[in-house]
Amino acid sequence: MLQQVLPFLVTAPALGYAAFTLYCGRSFFARKPALPDFAPAVSILKPVKGVDADSFENFASFCRQDYPQFQIVFAVASPSDPVIPIIRKVMEAFPSADLELVVDGSIHGPNYKVCNLMHAHARAKYPLLIVCDSDIRVGSTYLREVCAPFSDPEVGLVTSLYRSSGVGGSGCAIEALGFCSEMVPNVMSALRLEGLTFALGASMALRRSALERIGGFPALVDYLADDYQLGNMIHRAGYRLELSPFFVESIMHGGETVAEVMARQLRWGRTMRVSRPGGYFASGITLPFPAAIAALAVSGFSAGGIAAAALLYLVRAVVATIYSRAFLKDRLLPRWLWLLPVRDALSFGVWALSLTGNRVRWRGHLYRLDRGGKMVDMGAPRSGKPAGHVLPPPEGEG
Repeated sequence: MLQQVLPFLVTAPALGYAAFTLYCGRSFFARKPALPDFAPAVSILKPVKGVDADSFENFASFCRQDYPQFQIVFAVASPSDPVIPIIRKVMEAFPSADLELVVDGSIHGPNYKVCNLMHAHARAKYPLLIVCDSDIRVGSTYLREVCAPFSDPEVGLVTSLYRSSGVGGSGCAIEALGFCSEMVPNVMSALRLEGLTFALGASMALRRSALERIGGFPALVDYLADDYQLGNMIHRAGYRLELSPFFVESIMHGGETVAEVMARQLRWGRTMRVSRPGGYFASGITLPFPAAIAALAVSGFSAGGIAAAALLYLVRAVVATIYSRAFLKDRLLPRWLWLLPVRDALSFGVWALSLTGNRVRWRGHLYRLDRGGKMVDMGAPRSGKPAGHVLPPPEGEG
């Protein structure tokens, strides 16, 4: 009797967690938030390095906002960066928009993205700030959606979920599947169990006063997970964090290989392990792939073990499809459902590898991660301030 039941007991944590994330997701996305008529002036800070997939359209989507007053500050470290001509084209295409380009290579710490944010922040005009990754594209109501919650003075930061609706190959599909089958369900469960205590780097809107209370961007410059730290520090400073139910779009490179995607996943995994070691280690209990393999192993690959593994993946497929079709609306599933076990196997491998090392590679630099998430750049100078400058708008702009 025990031998027949044991495979189902092995898969019970993963099964229970899948059902729990579905409950959390239904509760969250069932809300129909009414946006208050609150539209304060906002400065959008865009740290940029290199060219992403369709960078022009990504940047242009922020210029097409149905919003009364906003500013966009692009920050680039090198005057030879190939993204600068694209930013110039955006500035020419939207002459009435308040756009500015700052080029400054000053190094204030090992996180060069935060260095760029420090330079952009110096040019920000307004008390509400938005930090958004360069590969993100948004709809015309984005600013109204993320700024409306600040009508409540207790809200210090609003962060957004993200998805990828257009994928051009199996490498991109494997990464995009992670959003609907792992990332968003995990955020939903964390929101239900402990409330929102962190931010997601794709989109973060925050009060300048909250940023100043935690020490500004210099407080983040030694951390790789600057988004997590920004949200967590603002939370610990006494502000409430809000999760926007409106998605932003992560635009992917169509030509990425599975190896390149997994290298990025490993960097994220090791970053989260040093930031939240207990929670990250415990997350291994809910991973479906090792649970399915364990069920087969303890049963000696009997019919009971096969049935337990099949039940687990039936539930897994149903939950992931509901997230994809009903919640994210990313149109990934069921087309790419056959890749879900592959994604799960790779995720387990990334989780296991992330427990074994402290080195990550990011934007061509090798870093060592110390306890608490601080980083040490092992491949480039850590100090020095080359002269920076602000590039003026194109001729004829105000």
